[in-house]
Amino acid sequence: QVQLVESGGGLVQPGGSLRLSCTASGIAFRSTVMGWYRQAPGKERELVASITSGGTTNYADSVKGRGTISRDNAKNTLFLQMNNLRPEDTAVYYCKAETPIGRRYWGQGTQVTVSS
Repeated sequence: QVQLVESGGGLVQPGGSLRLSCTASGIAFRSTVMGWYRQAPGKERELVASITSGGTTNYADSVKGRGTISRDNAKNTLFLQMNNLRPEDTAVYYCKAETPIGRRYWGQGTQVTVSS
């Protein structure tokens, strides 16, 4: 059974930082493409950042220069470091895993709220 469990969300002031984590089980983590997505109220889910099994990263324009995605294959954990947070970063953040054969799995999401 595949499980992706996100953590690290919360309330942060504009300009602040946080680090999200996603711990995976039930999959060959080091072989998967991992990604962070977010969904704000009334909007579609969108890609924030992704990282391949080889460490190649991709970022949405909205987070370039502010976000860093990374992975620890020894701990089956994915991270997203976000700096200089803005109110428009407020959303539920989801972790996604895509296996080499194309199966996709999602976490339950963690709320990030950027507000003073």
